[in-house]
Amino acid sequence: MSDEAITYDASRIQVLEGAEAVRKRPGMYIGSLGERGLHQMLFEVADRAVNEALTGRACSVGVTLMADGAVRVTDDGPGIPFGAAEDTDGPGLEALLTDLSAGTRPRDRHTVTMTLVGLGPAVTNALSSQLTAEVRREGVRWVQEYARGVAIAPPSAAGPATGNGTTITFRPDATLFETTECSFAVLAEHFRELAFLNRGLDVSLTDERPPGGAQTARFRFLGGVRDFVVSLRARAGTPVHTNVIGFEREDPRMAGTMEVALRWCGSREERVRSFVNSMATPYGGTHEAGLREGVAAALDAYARARGLLTAVEPGLGADRIGRGLTAVVSVKLDHPEFVGATRGALGNGPVRACVGEAVREHLGDWLEQNPGQAVAVITEMLRADALD
Repeated sequence: MSDEAITYDASRIQVLEGAEAVRKRPGMYIGSLGERGLHQMLFEVADRAVNEALTGRACSVGVTLMADGAVRVTDDGPGIPFGAAEDTDGPGLEALLTDLSAGTRPRDRHTVTMTLVGLGPAVTNALSSQLTAEVRREGVRWVQEYARGVAIAPPSAAGPATGNGTTITFRPDATLFETTECSFAVLAEHFRELAFLNRGLDVSLTDERPPGGAQTARFRFLGGVRDFVVSLRARAGTPVHTNVIGFEREDPRMAGTMEVALRWCGSREERVRSFVNSMATPYGGTHEAGLREGVAAALDAYARARGLLTAVEPGLGADRIGRGLTAVVSVKLDHPEFVGATRGALGNGPVRACVGEAVREHLGDWLEQNPGQAVAVITEMLRADALD
């Protein structure tokens, strides 16, 4: 081996920054170059718009899959100025579109997180062949265009504005992605869940691509996760009891809030969904463990008090209460801690006890107030065990 081949010094180190770094290793920022990564590009932009609505600065969010392959995200908030301004909470839009560190901000229970690493619209801009940002603010419409993360020209006034708001339209770079076609069905399911988890959030999704005409879905649910459970029940069989059992509680011990809804259906299938700050946790975690333990404790105590279980019979533990259970547990925490880099399971220790205690109390009250339905739930559970 020659001396030249083994020489390694600072001159051989390549430093990539900003859009160049994202375009070099896009999978590090959006997960894949397939459909999943394409959707993540959209979420990087939609995340900010949704939070505008949740904080009361905007009334609605609109997402459009345009006929020419572009994607548009718009909100009717006050409009983020391109430059920093004293009356804005955070950097201006131009910084959000170009500075990877500008999107990284503290998250708490009052915001949703749809992004992978919290870098925001700058990632989408870098991976788009073209992006147009429009701000309608204080009667003026401002526009700026970008190509592959680089501004083509400074922001310019484009005439008077009707109303306020921010619109970002981007075209995924076809030279990077395996596909540039977003799935209407997948996105609809995602925004539908988001609306369930954030009571009153108004999100619309429009697809202008079908040759037969555009299709639009609007998502807004005033019942929160109760409505979510009803929608899951529709696919899980006939309910054993009529009521959806649900409650909300804030607990300072876990620095957050919880919203829980559940019911049992005449099905052997278990459908339990868990979320942290509106993000799905497919591998569960302490919030889901607390739910199961609280349900088991309430059912077992009631069954023994009513003679449905004798003192010598095994208890209704967490391993027995899942048959036919349809439930959603959503916690919103100031400081969520996850197990592993993929954020698929919650690790906050206090959450387990807090959720378990709340579920035991609320379900216990419901059982006492609805004895007929309570007996039906437990009888169905015991009958199914006897058949196994």
